[in-house]
Amino acid sequence: MNNPFTLSFGKKPVQYISRISQTNQIIDSFTAEVPSNQIFMITGVRGSGKTVMMTNIAGEIRKNEDWIVIELNPTRDLLQSLAAKIYSLPEMHDRFIKAKLDFSAFGLGVSIENAAPVTDIENVIECMLEQIKKAGKKLLITMDEVVKSEYVKVFASSFQIFLRQDFPIYLLMTGLYENLYELQNDKSLTFLYRAPKVVLEPLNYTAVRKSYHDIFGIDVETANAMTVLTKGYPFAFQVLGYLYWENRKTRSLEEILPEYDQYLEEYVYSKIWSELSEIDKKILAELSVTEDNRVKTIREHLNMKSEQFSVYRDRLKRKGVIDIKEYGRVSMALPRFDEFVKVQMNLEL
Repeated sequence: MNNPFTLSFGKKPVQYISRISQTNQIIDSFTAEVPSNQIFMITGVRGSGKTVMMTNIAGEIRKNEDWIVIELNPTRDLLQSLAAKIYSLPEMHDRFIKAKLDFSAFGLGVSIENAAPVTDIENVIECMLEQIKKAGKKLLITMDEVVKSEYVKVFASSFQIFLRQDFPIYLLMTGLYENLYELQNDKSLTFLYRAPKVVLEPLNYTAVRKSYHDIFGIDVETANAMTVLTKGYPFAFQVLGYLYWENRKTRSLEEILPEYDQYLEEYVYSKIWSELSEIDKKILAELSVTEDNRVKTIREHLNMKSEQFSVYRDRLKRKGVIDIKEYGRVSMALPRFDEFVKVQMNLEL
């Protein structure tokens, strides 16, 4: 049997722990007779499974023959790409021809006799959505790792128009919290404020432990130790499982930890660290060595006022780096990130 774990990002791994509640929340909302939301944003730290969750939801919805699912690349002209992908669908292409819709001005099909060509890309998509609606179908658009760009801003503004026209169009996006936050705060896209964000929390510990126990046939104590080492972080779940599978007959769990740390650093942690401010790093450095994780203690050691510390604490929480669930305390949210931080601070001295 091949290794059931993967180190690749985005692709749904063989060993996948689904986020049942959050997945059902989005699917149920989209497929309801009267949908409560037609836009959802999935956000979380790098390696938290945003892309996999989006892909899983798209796959479930695609099983319904009444749905059309299209994935768009946010770095390209989104309206042009959407029109091209809809036009390429055989069942819709035939309807466009029968309706004598001429989209040749945009390189879609050929000119149609006695039909005026549609010369605005937004109008092209409106005509297409009208035919999708008449066909009794719904359109789900997915976009991965969205950032604020002119293409995304134009698309989002048009999407708002399509919603006002009551077209059966839905949007599922993923992105880092700071990127989605910047997009939502654009003055021209205020409607996105109301779009719910699904923040990916750690995986269920019971599910992680059961997965390790069932795959490796190990005792509960070892499975529990592996689970604690991941802190429910999806990428760590995959990395530790991958390494344990490759070395289970020759090396102990403790012996693979250096390699585990190396994978986490090279694939994720170095990138996260590079995006932090100097004050962010100072706070994490203090948190990595202190035995007292009370906010008051850390703040006093850093000589920071309460208002200033709160700003950085909230920012680090949004980035998925720290956990503030316990009142008055902060802790590292990512597995063995404290060890990584200690090394980085020594290197930067």
